Amino acid sequence: MATFAREITDNDFEEQVLNAPGLVLVDFWAPWCAPCRTISPFIERVAQEFQGEVTVVKVNVDANPRYSSQMGIRSIPTLILFRAGAIIKEMMGAPDPKQLVDILEEALETP
Repeated sequence: MATFAREITDNDFEEQVLNAPGLVLVDFWAPWCAPCRTISPFIERVAQEFQGEVTVVKVNVDANPRYSSQMGIRSIPTLILFRAGAIIKEMMGAPDPKQLVDILEEALETP
């Protein structure tokens, strides 16, 4: 099965997120987090639906503490939407699926 939401680490966060030219949705999660596991299939569907328009990546906060700390992640799941390396939206907790899709569509419409 193809995976559309890629796992990244502290080693490639800067390249994959902060230096990326377009929209990047980052899912900060941990394997022990029940809400993280609950939204994982939805995050994967979003990554597939927005493929080519929004890059979707996942960061395991336990294995990658550097950027999790720098981003001020205090609760997981936390989703952060970046445009050209700048944070444009942050969502803590399990998002409403329609709300997340609306946020991504709006971000795509806004230059």
